[in-house]
Amino acid sequence: MKQYLEAGKIVRTHGVRGELVMEAWADSPEFVASAKELYFDNKGERPAGLVSSRPHKGRLLLTLKDITTIDQADRLRGKILYLNRADITLPEGRFFLDDLIGLAAVDGNTGREYGRITEVIPAPANNVYRISDGQHEYLFPAVEHMIKRTDIAGGRIELLPIPGIFDGDGEEA
Repeated sequence: MKQYLEAGKIVRTHGVRGELVMEAWADSPEFVASAKELYFDNKGERPAGLVSSRPHKGRLLLTLKDITTIDQADRLRGKILYLNRADITLPEGRFFLDDLIGLAAVDGNTGREYGRITEVIPAPANNVYRISDGQHEYLFPAVEHMIKRTDIAGGRIELLPIPGIFDGDGEEA
């Protein structure tokens, strides 16, 4: 399991005092705002110096230590920021997307293995899991009533598919 996960990307500056706008790669900007610190690397070796963060128009406004001018802030445009999973408490039944990648997707009633989750595709209504068995790919809607159990430690997710999702050959991988 990765300790440091992608939180989002700095997309632009805000104002003239070095504030930054970050596109949050999470359920909501509020979720990322709960992090105590953000990092410029995925090992936690380069803290960003988070002074404050607040949601604003679907994104996150950040103030970082030592970034006080628009020129300093502009140099950070395009940078990916990471959060430490230890700083975040997930609600019951919620998981980091990175932890879902690689899980064995099995039928929650029969135990049949369909493949492994290779990607989580964000969609407006619900996320979609791309599942591959090495020859075929399937798209599975990640809706609560179609997921029996998610066992990150056990490396599997038990699905309750409706007829037709896994019946055909899927798309060629």
